[in-house]
Amino acid sequence: MGPPGEPAGAEVPPDRPRDIRGAPGGGPTVLRIMLGQQLRGLRERAGVTREAAGDRIRGSHAKISRLENGRTGFKERDVGDLLALYGVHDPDERDALLGLARRANAPGWWHRYSDLLPPWFETYVGLEQAASQIRTYEPQFVPGLLQTEAMVRHVTALGHASMPDDEVERRVELRLRRQEVLDWDDAPTLWAVLDEAALRRLTGGPAVMREQLDHLIDVSERPGVVVQMVPFHLGGHAGAGGPFSILRFPRESAVPDVVYLEQLTSALYLDKRADVDDYLATMELLCVQALAPDGTREALRTLRAELG
Repeated sequence: MGPPGEPAGAEVPPDRPRDIRGAPGGGPTVLRIMLGQQLRGLRERAGVTREAAGDRIRGSHAKISRLENGRTGFKERDVGDLLALYGVHDPDERDALLGLARRANAPGWWHRYSDLLPPWFETYVGLEQAASQIRTYEPQFVPGLLQTEAMVRHVTALGHASMPDDEVERRVELRLRRQEVLDWDDAPTLWAVLDEAALRRLTGGPAVMREQLDHLIDVSERPGVVVQMVPFHLGGHAGAGGPFSILRFPRESAVPDVVYLEQLTSALYLDKRADVDDYLATMELLCVQALAPDGTREALRTLRAELG
């Protein structure tokens, strides 16, 4: 992970086509975004309105908007019709885009859990699995990617008290499967900033919290993982607005940074540069205000000792 202040995700000028033939595989969520960006650029350069594009694929301008924003799957027939409308006749370019459409429609591993995942969170899982960098601030809980199995089980039960045992197990399995992204050869770098409250709250009881603190100490020493704590004595700080995550993607994908804001029954995804820059500035200030990684490990050891 680069240092705070690193430029936001790579942007390609709208008058220059993106070369997606050598792009990384990524996950279907990011592949849909990549294809949508490519189609939007082709449409705008061809001077075609969303309404006209919608008519060509027997849809509406709203459907074109969803396609261009990567919010829905692509039919190869629709992509082929749009390419013809936009004047794309080069066989190699057409094959590359149609191939990307096929890959974007392939279900991710998390598809088997689709009955548990609301659409707004399924999108996040797809983005998380394709990210090259994840920066997150949590004021109340340890971030999901860093939770122990016991913590995952307890947090799952908190939100789903009346859930059948088999469904609880599948939800626990889903979160643990998400954590495997940190073990990949090309794992994303993770930079987690936690409020001291998230580490002092005895979520799950003393035994669960002792194990969780031990795990945080261990994982914070891994390459590509940074953990920082915002101590109580700091008083007010930049993260007072609540939890958020910033995801960055491989530069060659040309997918912009995304800010994720989870709510009780929905989520917001912000990718406008001004919004992302605001959250990047907040995250950078939090990293400066928080204890340094070495100081955080010492604080974690102190908290662990207090629990016996």
